Order: sequence, then C-alpha cells, then structure tokens
Amino acid sequence: MLNNLKLEDLLSVIKGYNPDSIPMVIKAYEMASILHQNQFRKSGEPYIIHPLNVGYTLALMHADCDTLCAALLHDTLEDTNITKQELIENFNPTVAELVDGVTKISNSRYLVDSDNLATTRKIIGSITKDIRIIMIKLADRLHNMRTLEFKSPYKQKEISLETMHIYVPLAHLIGAHEIKYELEDIAFKYLKPSDYLKIEESRNLIMTNTADTLNLMQNTIQDELAKQHIECATMNKIKNIYGIYKRINMLGDYIDTHDVVALKVCLNKISNCYLALGLIHEIYKPVNEKFKDYICRPKTNMYQALHTTVFAPNDLLIQVRLKTHIMNLVSTNGLSSYWYFFGDEARVKMQQDLKKKCQFYNSLEEINQVFPSNKLFVEHAGKEILSEKVYVFTTTDGLLIELPKGSTIVDYVFKVYKERGKYLEKVLVNGKEVPVSYVLNNNDIIRVTLNPLATNDLNAWENIAYTTTARKLIRKII
Repeated sequence: MLNNLKLEDLLSVIKGYNPDSIPMVIKAYEMASILHQNQFRKSGEPYIIHPLNVGYTLALMHADCDTLCAALLHDTLEDTNITKQELIENFNPTVAELVDGVTKISNSRYLVDSDNLATTRKIIGSITKDIRIIMIKLADRLHNMRTLEFKSPYKQKEISLETMHIYVPLAHLIGAHEIKYELEDIAFKYLKPSDYLKIEESRNLIMTNTADTLNLMQNTIQDELAKQHIECATMNKIKNIYGIYKRINMLGDYIDTHDVVALKVCLNKISNCYLALGLIHEIYKPVNEKFKDYICRPKTNMYQALHTTVFAPNDLLIQVRLKTHIMNLVSTNGLSSYWYFFGDEARVKMQQDLKKKCQFYNSLEEINQVFPSNKLFVEHAGKEILSEKVYVFTTTDGLLIELPKGSTIVDYVFKVYKERGKYLEKVLVNGKEVPVSYVLNNNDIIRVTLNPLATNDLNAWENIAYTTTARKLIRKII
C-alpha cells in the first residue's frame, strides 16, 4: 500500500502492460471521484482513496481494463445514487456486472442478518460466474484490513473474524497466496495481539540467525548451476506469522528453521528443476522423508514445486523449493497470474481452469443447487468449501483427491466413482480393510473394489456421508 496514492501511480503501473486501457480507467476514476466526492473514510481521507488502492492492487497483478474500472467503481452502486443501467451506458455490461457482483445485498437501510447471509452467498457463489468478482473483493478486503486501525476495537475483531472465515479461504481456493498471507497476519494481529508479537519476535530472530547461511547457499547454488549452464534466480521465502502460529499448534512449541524459512530457486524450464535438484543434493545432503514432488502431482490450487529439506551449513536444516518462473508467479497470485500470460483471453482461461483443475468447483455448484436457503448454503459452503481439507490418494493412478475434513469413505467413493459408488464391495486404506464410516486422514492411500452385485444399505450411508455431493447422489439412487 502506498501512502498518499494518486491516480498517476495507478496509471504508471497500467502504462507498463496495457496502455490502451488508460482512457477508460481515467473515465472510471473521474466518475467515482464525483460520486464519492462528499464521502470520507474513518481515517478522514476522501473516500476515493479506497477504490484507488483497490485498483492499484489489481493493476500490480496486470488486471484487465474491465476489472480495473469495476475496482474503481466497486462501491458506487452501494453508496451512491448511480444505477446499474447507467454503468452499462457509461462503460459496458461487463463492468456493470462486476460492480454488481461485489455490491452488498440489502433490502433496508440497515443491513440485517438475512442480508448478510445473502451477501455472503453472493460473494462465495460468484466464483462460478466470474472469478474477477472474487479478485476485486479480495483487493477490497485487503485495503480495508490495512486501514483497520481506524475502526473501533469491536469492529476490528468482527472484521478480522469474517476475514479469517471467508476471505482467507477464498484467497486460498484461487491460489492468491500473497493476499492470503497478508490477510491472515493482519487479522491475527487484531484477534491475538500478544501471540502475534511473540511469534513476530521469534520469526525475526530466526531470519537474523539464518541470513548468512541462506546467502551462502544462494551463492553456492548459483555458482554450481552456472557451471552446468543452468540459469536461475534465487530468493528467500519467509513463512508468514499466522502460518508459523498454525505450525506451532501442529508441532508443539518447538519449530525448526525449515518450518519458517526456505530458499526458492526459480528456473526457466521443468527439466532444469530436476537437474538442479540433483546438483543441490550433491552439495547438501537431503532429509529423504521431507522430499515432495508437487510438479508431477500439483496441489489442488495448482501450486507446483519440488520441495527438499537439506542439511545446510552452520548446523541448520533448510528447505529448498525449485520451480519454474511461471510456477513461482502462479504460486504467488494463483489464477490472477493468468493476466500476465493470456492478456485479453485471461478471463476465459481462468474460468476454464477453475472448473477443470480446482476440485471445490463442482462441490460448490452442488451446494448452490441443493440449498435454496441462504442460511443452509452458507453453513454447508463453510463446512465443505471454506473449511480445512484432507488430501488422499487413489491407488489406480495416484490421483490426489481433495475433500473437506470429516469426510468418510462414502464421500470418497461418490466423489471418485459418482453413481457407481453404490457398487462398493471392499475398501483398503493404507493396505488395511476399513468400514465405510472410516474418517479420512491426510495422505491416506485408498484402494476400492467395486462389484455390480454388491448390496449396500444406502439409507445408512446417507447418515455417514459428510458432503452434499455424496448425499445428493445417494438420494438420487434411492
């Protein structure tokens, strides 16, 4: 965030990647300035500072013209007298739809619980319509969190909780890790200030104590790869404060350096990632059980890299992450990185890959269809989409399957085999036979035997199922 951000700062960024959009962006800014001219933020600043910051955050991601205009106008339908039709006439239907997509639903002067539920549903459900709506909402929430100091202590905590429960999971789902980490840390600072300060101090100490080792490793790796004519860029990666807090809760009070800091090595092609891995292991011996290949088996939010933890100088364990430059961009910005790669085609590619590569997409559509009630939709979306996940493997092709934590074998078979799940005869988890009520754990390896002659009590299965998808299929079969 820039202090005293001006229109010229925004235009300077846009000029570097899409100068043709500048006239329309200026028009959107001027309209927003007029519409918000008598409105002020809690900080005392003119209100236009907020949409300008939202637009600037998105411009840094190389957002398209329609998205930038919608970012500048995103509060106008809610807080001014302009109509959606007027936005269409002054800009285009896409800008108007994006602005409408981020506008709260309110049937009265005061936002009531039913309005909040409808608005939450609208935000979550917008992913399946146009992912750019979520990107604008995330940039909007990011600036609001950065200026949370001007709110009352009660509102600080209320907004921070909402951020943790809705916006952080949404950022994770679309791979927007840079925004996710900052939202987490700001919210954590307001929700648990003493824990925040304690971990921040420990984090700073670890960063100081590992700086020389990381610099030495960077120079050594660059020199060794250069001898093999492999170009690379290296940089340090520091886990965010809330991430360390979660790690401590998982492992106990003690955490090692490799849980906090990592060395990123970015290369120009995938084959060089594997070549570099071998060379690095020749210099620094690996901790075998900590090697992970997320290139051949990406995470469900499209993250890709090779992770290896090595015995580093000065008696330290350091994680090294190898990835291509494109993978590094995707791991930072997720689907919004498509703006860099595809230009005007980015939005179409985003929606295609969202549906094809992100496993939560179909589950979200199912929940939206099954629950007309906003309350039930929000409840189940929170439980199944925005909650903690478990990741298990099939034995047939090693496919990584994502399910909400609490899912059972019933949920697994209907996700993987659809209606054929009713033919389940036997299931082995990690080589041992288990009942259908077995609750899945991370890294479980599942082998399923199907038999068309199998007879199962589907009524009982419905009570065991955790996910909407499984229950819907069971009811359809019954």
